[in-house]
Amino acid sequence: MMISMNGKLVPERQAKVSVFDHGLLYGDGVFEGIRSYNSRVFMLDEHVERLYGSARAIALDIPMSQRAMAAAVLRMCKANRCFDGYIRLVVTRGVGSLGLNPFNCKRPQVIVIAATIQLYPKELYADGMSIVTVPTMRNQPEALNPNIKSLNYLNNILAKIEAINAGTPEAIMLNSHGYVAEATGDNVFVVKGRRLITPPSSAGILVGITRGVVMRLAAEEGLAVEERMMTRYDLYNADEVFLTGTAAEVIGVREIDRRRIGGGKPGPTTRLLTRRFREFSRHNGTPIV
Repeated sequence: MMISMNGKLVPERQAKVSVFDHGLLYGDGVFEGIRSYNSRVFMLDEHVERLYGSARAIALDIPMSQRAMAAAVLRMCKANRCFDGYIRLVVTRGVGSLGLNPFNCKRPQVIVIAATIQLYPKELYADGMSIVTVPTMRNQPEALNPNIKSLNYLNNILAKIEAINAGTPEAIMLNSHGYVAEATGDNVFVVKGRRLITPPSSAGILVGITRGVVMRLAAEEGLAVEERMMTRYDLYNADEVFLTGTAAEVIGVREIDRRRIGGGKPGPTTRLLTRRFREFSRHNGTPIV
């Protein structure tokens, strides 16, 4: 497998990062995860735009244009024949000193990886997953805005550890006011009748790109789509609950905190939106040529 390091293609074994890179030392950098389907890169422009938005928010000047970044993604997909796979864009602050000052780093490092990913076993998409809410709260937006996809995911990792220790693959994180925020790497949706409900950005969530696509597809199906604060009570009493994310796509939830959700398996709305998303993603995107 080849890796793009600052515009140069190198074999995986030669793709190395300095121990003085602030991305390693302090999690100082940003990233994006993108999917390719059917020889197309899905929502490429939107992902690249979000990457540069995250970089601007932390005063990180990416040393290439958005157009060049998109071209690098397509080039890596073609080089690794990643026609149905996963792309990871990483921009670190670059090599600097052992101090915190980011402006001692002279040049950011841009890494593009095109490979494969399987976040959850296939049977969970058919049967639904059991999840738990965890004590670890989502970072407060005033401390670290969740729309910045930084390389420091320790908040999410701590919640993931709690989920795994509870015997489940995923966790629901609450914000400091006790409202539902998001899962460790996915957005949360509730189905209630013909309404689709999801926490707003003010709940302390990353406004996911897959989330936005699913909301649009739901509206096309005549579902009322609502963003509002929710508590665990809303989750427990939902007709259906599902999660969305770039890697997860759309996956149903059958149980939360040992409380059965709806019929205890992915419901009709979840199945409909899963099917619509899969159809949409396989026929939309930037061609890999």
